[in-house]
Amino acid sequence: MKKGLLIPTALLAAILAFCLWNSAAMTDCTTRWQAQLKEADRLAQSGDWEGAAAAIREGYADWSARQTYLHIVTNHDAVDGAEAMYHRSLAFAQSREDSELRAELADLRDQLRLLAEMEEFSVKNVL
Repeated sequence: MKKGLLIPTALLAAILAFCLWNSAAMTDCTTRWQAQLKEADRLAQSGDWEGAAAAIREGYADWSARQTYLHIVTNHDAVDGAEAMYHRSLAFAQSREDSELRAELADLRDQLRLLAEMEEFSVKNVL
């Protein structure tokens, strides 16, 4: 390999490594957040509204701890939308609005899936 190609090749390899790591990290985070929301849904279905609200608060705290990372690597509108959904979900759990809570949690889980999909290293996202 020519000496002049070493730096650009190394830079491209570093970018590729970061993209692969970011995709895996985002998938891990969103999978964890979705599981927390499923648990909140399960608790609400069983009538444990305090437990459901606590599960949403716990998930939101976990979500909030990653805000800087999320705002750096992904679309701000998608992150802000999920943030609003967390707040609405908590309000529905606190007011014991079963159907609204379940719908909001389903929408939030879908929004988190989309966040992971946007950061997925795939041909669709590269092109």
